[in-house]
Amino acid sequence: MLRQSLSQRMIQKLSPQQIQLMKLLQIPTATLDQRIQEELEVNPALEEGEEYDEVFDINDDDHFREGEEKEKKEEENFELDDYLNDYIEDDPTLYKLKGDYYVDDEEKAAPIAVATSFHEHLVQQLGMMEFVDETEELVAHQIIGSIDEDGYLRRAPEELVDDLLFTQNVEVEEETIIKMLAKVQKLEPVGIGARDLQESLLIQLDSRFEHETDPEKLRIKHIAHKILSKYFNEFSKKHFTRLKRSLGLSDSELKDAIDEIIKLNPKPASAFSNGSGKNRVNQYVVPDFIITNRDGDLELTLNNKNAPDLRISDQYVDILKGYKDNTKGRRSTKQEKEAVMFIKQKIDSAKWFIDAIKQRQETLYNTMYTIMQYQEDYFRTGDERTIRPMILKDIAEVTGLDISTVSRVANSKFVQTEFGTKRLKDFFSESIQTSTGEEVSTLEVKNILTDMIGAENKKKPLSDEKLKDLLRNKGYNIARRTVAKYREQLNIPVARLRKEL
Repeated sequence: MLRQSLSQRMIQKLSPQQIQLMKLLQIPTATLDQRIQEELEVNPALEEGEEYDEVFDINDDDHFREGEEKEKKEEENFELDDYLNDYIEDDPTLYKLKGDYYVDDEEKAAPIAVATSFHEHLVQQLGMMEFVDETEELVAHQIIGSIDEDGYLRRAPEELVDDLLFTQNVEVEEETIIKMLAKVQKLEPVGIGARDLQESLLIQLDSRFEHETDPEKLRIKHIAHKILSKYFNEFSKKHFTRLKRSLGLSDSELKDAIDEIIKLNPKPASAFSNGSGKNRVNQYVVPDFIITNRDGDLELTLNNKNAPDLRISDQYVDILKGYKDNTKGRRSTKQEKEAVMFIKQKIDSAKWFIDAIKQRQETLYNTMYTIMQYQEDYFRTGDERTIRPMILKDIAEVTGLDISTVSRVANSKFVQTEFGTKRLKDFFSESIQTSTGEEVSTLEVKNILTDMIGAENKKKPLSDEKLKDLLRNKGYNIARRTVAKYREQLNIPVARLRKEL
């Protein structure tokens, strides 16, 4: 049986303004200008500008106020006039994104590298090829369009047949696909269009020795080809002893063959300047913060790279002024109310966005300033051993911000120091206790671990167990599984895969 009842409950919901701020906090300086330009395009009440004329005071007209009092008595209780008064009293003169803690840029334009994309490069080469008919050329274009950013063709011939039928209304046989794929695989860079790593390496190896006449080099090439074609699994797992036994090779012969293989490119598209079919341009790390040491005093500035000053449009203010003049002592018409409501929505949206940008900058500055104070020794000396253990909670407690807000600030942000540009999240680390009772950052342990692995004998790489023992000898009491976790975080493979001949 259905029943109706009343109940009260408290729930927390983020307002649209809070959501907007959270999204802006995640945006690095490099893409902030793009986000501002998007908002400028969709909101005509928002514009760039560094000067602003004094806004008229809508409250200085007694006659208008009389009309306002009359409006309040109407049954509709329309609040447009109240809004106008509030808006004018706010005096939105100029909302500057620049402040005392900003660094000035002489040039606002960021350098942009213009280049031909990877796929355009392949298509240009197709123009110099001969085809029996248009169908073959269409198939070749379809294959190129299906090559991913690493240079591999991940779609099977039967799938390409379906693609051509559904998208181009062209019916072809799998043999035609395979024939055109062989042509595409001859394009530069060598190795593109392969179905997997093994095929790509074999294509590159054959191309590398295509015009070789030296018998010794051809013999090494033959060994390398056999390793890739018949013993690829053993090679990828670095089972060198098994390879020598199966192929009857000496250490020097196997080393020479593997040396030729490791010269090949596992991602053939990376040999191209763009390295991607997505028209990728050169990537520049744009720091969000700049820390300078001025005679012993650390100074923090925000990078205002390409961030324009924002303001409310003069045209929209003039419309409000016109509304005031046209409604003296009379009731607003429906059309006037609708027009001013539209203006109100746009101006509110513009003010919310400007306030969110300002709050973003203040939050970024306060958070980075706290981090700078916390890691003062590092920013003065550049010695990574002085980096203190620091977690998100530590910064949140000092700034009064939520941990999730600090996380958004730290994510994808960079700080420029005298010792290089550093990723902000690299300053956050857990602490471990040494044998002497001293607390040190896990970053220090990772740096020591990296140095140990870098200095190891590559013929007999150090196992995680051995690394654990060496770290304990240095006073860092950590378990083997912790060593494995740190090694994986550093993208260092296991000992077997680090082995060299």
